Amino acid sequence: MLWNAVIFGPDDTPWDGGTFKLTLHFAEDYPNKPPTVRFVSRMFHPNIYADGSICLDILQNQWSPIYDAAAILTSIQSLLCDPNPNSPANSEAARLFSENKREYNRRVREIVEQSWTAD
Repeated sequence: MLWNAVIFGPDDTPWDGGTFKLTLHFAEDYPNKPPTVRFVSRMFHPNIYADGSICLDILQNQWSPIYDAAAILTSIQSLLCDPNPNSPANSEAARLFSENKREYNRRVREIVEQSWTAD
């Protein structure tokens, strides 16, 4: 009921080349309730909390039993490039994404480089 997963940073984005590890914990009430998903890799993103948990509608109030692990991981990968700065889990990342995209992208590239050597 505890899965390890990896997503790759989407091509032609600041996340390109990154390898990001996550855990998915499927409780007894799955698929009626979403799994608990967290990044194990260090992240810098407006919708990812410091503990790695993810602020994503399909993992909360928009959950549906039709979502499988592939759909969840695809949604998270999509979120990397298309954050919602109006619902910030990381206020600094949200501020930089909105006000200083160049610095935001620099910080993302640091995270990508760290993902190459992290355990």
